[in-house]
Amino acid sequence: MTGEVLEMHPVTRITIDAIGPPGQRVFLLQASQQAETITLKIEKEQAQVLAHSIEQLLEELAERFPRPISKMEEPLASELMLREPIEPLFAVGQMGLGYDESEDALVLVAQELTLEEEAATARVARFWATRGQMQAISRHTLEVVAMGRPICPLCSRPIDPEGHFCPKSNGRERVH
Repeated sequence: MTGEVLEMHPVTRITIDAIGPPGQRVFLLQASQQAETITLKIEKEQAQVLAHSIEQLLEELAERFPRPISKMEEPLASELMLREPIEPLFAVGQMGLGYDESEDALVLVAQELTLEEEAATARVARFWATRGQMQAISRHTLEVVAMGRPICPLCSRPIDPEGHFCPKSNGRERVH
């Protein structure tokens, strides 16, 4: 038995954003096709890796299948904000990114996070988007990730508003 497949081909809107204060933010991947919207929960690291993967894929496509991305293809900043429903349909365990040459579309595949024994019934969402939409989501995602907690220059861990005990200082110094 396979899990449900949710397909938006093509999306009319796609974004990644976060809700909540730094250190407690929840990252959401959201896509719409006309009036239908799907919201999925992702981890900050997944968002960051996806943004970089999109950049790399777009660079490869620019070399292999050169085509300028028009300003008309890129969404407005308001289209990159989350909309209702904010409640995630599921948490994402794995993501994949591909390209369909016949449609000149990028395809983002997100699989539900499940226990190993439930993997066969995991839900999958597939979002088909233009180069411009994906370029915009990549830039926006990197901006959202950067708005989080500052990173400690010594141990590379996030610093909470009240500071943190840095292991590199052997716990003797509170880094702010």
